[in-house]
Amino acid sequence: MKINSKGEIKGSLPTTVCFDDVLLKPGYSTIKSRSEICLTSKLGGSDLELPLVSSPMDTVTESQMSAAMWLCGGLGIVHRYNTIDDQQKHIEAAWDLMANEFVGNTEEFQPLIGAAVGVSGDYLERATACVASGAGVLCIDVAHGHHVLVKDALKKLRKKLGKSVHIMAGNVATLDAFNDLADWGADSIRVGVGGGSICSTRIQTGHGVPTLQSVMDCAQSDRDVLLIADGGFKTSGDITKALASGADFVMLGSLLAGTHEAPGDIFENLNGDKYKAYRGMASPEAQIEWRGSTSSHEGVATTIPYKGSVHFILGELERGIRSGLSYTGARTITELQTKAQFVRQTSAGQIESSTHILRR
Repeated sequence: MKINSKGEIKGSLPTTVCFDDVLLKPGYSTIKSRSEICLTSKLGGSDLELPLVSSPMDTVTESQMSAAMWLCGGLGIVHRYNTIDDQQKHIEAAWDLMANEFVGNTEEFQPLIGAAVGVSGDYLERATACVASGAGVLCIDVAHGHHVLVKDALKKLRKKLGKSVHIMAGNVATLDAFNDLADWGADSIRVGVGGGSICSTRIQTGHGVPTLQSVMDCAQSDRDVLLIADGGFKTSGDITKALASGADFVMLGSLLAGTHEAPGDIFENLNGDKYKAYRGMASPEAQIEWRGSTSSHEGVATTIPYKGSVHFILGELERGIRSGLSYTGARTITELQTKAQFVRQTSAGQIESSTHILRR
């Protein structure tokens, strides 16, 4: 891109789309019941019945969320914003919670738990400790995944742990970045930069790509790795659009925050309304708590209404996703991706798509 002396941009800029810009066209369906639909996908050698992953944030995933995600068919990634010992305790506690649900059937029961690591400092020691405590998935958890430190970390983790551990890496926004992380050794890649509800990266840095566009772009890759769409999901419809665009799994933060299983205390305001804390890990509040200082401020901290059990939330999301597949006439995620047809909608269309009686 070039800019002339008048400040005019020479050449055209690509147009991107976000979730609200598009809809899926309904198709002919022979599906008579949502029970005919299979949402199972394989990750880390396990078949997960729900294509949902909980985000490695300190207000989203510790032991209770990890256990609940697995019991509901998904995957939890225990956050890294603590000591190695604390992270190990969360992983071990999640195992205990899940074993209690499957007493007498432990030989067939093979739970999958994820744990996040960084790319500097004690990350190798942390990774080894997490695996020793029962983590089968390691998530290299950084904001800008297309980076030399991620390249080095992937290579060192592979050398130390071999192929026995599934390594998730990210986040990335472009096809070039996706392909590079795949070539560096990632088994799955988180796609989405700046789209989270508490993320201010695009405001602070001017960088990012709408998550749906990133998924569409990265899904064109010929690499044999999983695509984890991450950031910007408000509804089960958004999740369905991401899956239709090529995502194998979707990572959730705000949709799971505020639940009973999310870390943090429940508190009430003067009206008796219940809340829990929710914050971005690049927010000043989070950075000060876990490392004692701040660098860039690319997140915010807030409160979110208490939602009750995450089992209810996941059940609602699953029903919405199953309905989404049925509208396309797809019984599997792979079939959804084959049959899906998108249409753009105008701003007026976005209003019509909402429950617009509430706008009157």
